[in-house]
Amino acid sequence: MEEAGEAELNLSRLSMSPETLESELESRGEERRGAREAVLRLLLPHNRLVSLPRALGSGFPHLQLLDVSGNALTTLGPELLALRGLRTLLAKNNRLGGPGALPKGLAQSPLSRSLQVLNLSGNCFQEVPASVLELRALQTLSLGGNQLQSIPAEIENLRSLECLYLGGNFIKEIPPELANLPSLNYLVLCDNKIQSVPPQLSQLHSLRSLSLHNNLLTYLPREILNLVHLEELSLRGNPLVVRFVRDLTYDPPTLLELAARTIKIRNISYTPCDLPENLLRYLSLASNCPNPKCGGVYFDCCVRQIKFVDFCGKYRLPLMHYLCSPECSSPCSSSHSSTSQSESDSEDEAIVAARRMQKVLLG
Repeated sequence: MEEAGEAELNLSRLSMSPETLESELESRGEERRGAREAVLRLLLPHNRLVSLPRALGSGFPHLQLLDVSGNALTTLGPELLALRGLRTLLAKNNRLGGPGALPKGLAQSPLSRSLQVLNLSGNCFQEVPASVLELRALQTLSLGGNQLQSIPAEIENLRSLECLYLGGNFIKEIPPELANLPSLNYLVLCDNKIQSVPPQLSQLHSLRSLSLHNNLLTYLPREILNLVHLEELSLRGNPLVVRFVRDLTYDPPTLLELAARTIKIRNISYTPCDLPENLLRYLSLASNCPNPKCGGVYFDCCVRQIKFVDFCGKYRLPLMHYLCSPECSSPCSSSHSSTSQSESDSEDEAIVAARRMQKVLLG
């Protein structure tokens, strides 16, 4: 047992029964009632607790932080509701998740206005509890390592949320309503079964870190480049990374394309009477190779390759670009105009993204 200052009571990892711990808490609560400074932080992790101590509300009414992690709790009982000023509740690595895991009336209690940090990671929740979605003062919500199947649309109710951790679940979709969290800075959705990212996520203008590694993503929306404050984007362990590296397809050019390339590259002058009509039309479709050392052009035949936009020498973002031949390569930092407007826009977006992002973790 250890007290760290007057405002913290640390009773973690005690080799005593829950009943003895209950008595200890009652005794400590009695001692503190006449004390000048109330206990604000109570640490009870790893004590084999199966229920919250009854002495919580009566002995420690001024608690701001309660840590009951690493116990055997299946419910957080009504004792919790007596902690009217609680700001941080850490209850990770328990057995919570069944009916009645959270106290009835939580959403209507003073906790709905005071609780700012809630950590329920490492439990057995199959869905986000409805009462949690009514805790309007929450700034950090952690439900990683549970059995969540989905993210409810009502997540948008948590307008003060700054950090949302839902990694290590079975989530398949990201609801567009998630984009309605104006203060969200950190979003962790790694180690799930997510197959796509909704373009609405680009509305999270405060987002600084987005963790999507170890999912089933096969593409990213272009709108992700609109996340102007994004500093970290973790993508490793997704099919899109494997596909991007592997997808270097190239079909040999047709005779029509070879003829058109020769005319363009060698600047051969001609009049409409000199060339077949189909070749004349084809020449207007030329796109410039983005490699500044190449100077070539392409038409229907090109190499689809992934441009890894380099941010700080190590972390890179994969974006699709096109080359005129397999021998051609393009520096990640270069961008040259193309007669194809869509490709020109894509190049411009890549440069803008490179200036905005600092880290992209691919492995």
